[in-house]
Amino acid sequence: MKVTAGRVRSFLAAPDKALVAILIYGPDAGLAAERIAALTRTVVPDPADPFRVARIASVALASDPARLADEAAAIAFGGGRRVVLVEDADGDALPALRGFLAAPMGDALVLVQAGALRKGAPLLALFEGADNAAALSCFPDDEEALAAVIRDTLGRHGIAADGDALAWLSTHLGGDRLATRSELEKLALYLGRPGRLKLDDVLASVGDGAALTLDDLALAAADGDQEEAQRALDRVLAEGVHPVQLLRALARHFKRLHLLAGLVGSGMPPKEAVDSLKPKLHFRMADRLRAQTSRWSAARAASALDLLQQAEIDVKTTGMPTASICGRAVLQIARAASRAK
Repeated sequence: MKVTAGRVRSFLAAPDKALVAILIYGPDAGLAAERIAALTRTVVPDPADPFRVARIASVALASDPARLADEAAAIAFGGGRRVVLVEDADGDALPALRGFLAAPMGDALVLVQAGALRKGAPLLALFEGADNAAALSCFPDDEEALAAVIRDTLGRHGIAADGDALAWLSTHLGGDRLATRSELEKLALYLGRPGRLKLDDVLASVGDGAALTLDDLALAAADGDQEEAQRALDRVLAEGVHPVQLLRALARHFKRLHLLAGLVGSGMPPKEAVDSLKPKLHFRMADRLRAQTSRWSAARAASALDLLQQAEIDVKTTGMPTASICGRAVLQIARAASRAK
């Protein structure tokens, strides 16, 4: 069974009773860890309880496939249902998991954690096709989901973000759910009290080195500066920015250019059009963006957005090296900008 996006919240609160195993997979390791903890708490009050939560490395199942059934059937010291977590699952775990789903043992809930899986991967196909199992994907938050995470996390501290602050956070966080929450907790600690969160507070607190590099990457690509775009891309990847976050940062830049093209095309001067953007841009970015309006028409910006959307789909589904997918997209955009110069 595949857990659709609309069912995730209710599924995490109360997974189907008929399920004996759940695959939690995808490139956002922080979100996967958060969802594993939520599913564990539906069975065990304390996810750290060593008597009721067993952990098995995927590689261990290759040499001892029966271990999964043994752990699932084991009786917890002190009683209560158990959780068995299979970590870093890959092909090594496939035979043991297939055998367990065919003949489940005990009443434990088996949670299987895996990284990114391409569509049709044997492990994913096994869980999506089984009546007693489910597959739950964990991809970086989209803008709507990220805004909800920001409001929820800050709201626990009695903090509400101004529009500009929320917009900045939504465009500079989101590659990994745990990293996002960590930055927001740090921000709440910096503010030190319930109240309103302003953009100045965000800029003073949140570590934005990677965010600034993403801005450099987007500006260089849209300028047509292929060498600088490649250097910025290398820095971003070295800093550990998730490929999906990278591609979405580029997409946000070209959404701005698409909007600006419409405003300028309707007769608004480029400076006035850029100054109308919310949140207000730093002067360094505003000047570069204003110059780029002469080279990116609405149609050209839309083509760049289509290219970036396809690159994100490829990152999620093809199993190709994500750095290569991102690099190809960045250089295609830079070349297009260079030709338009």
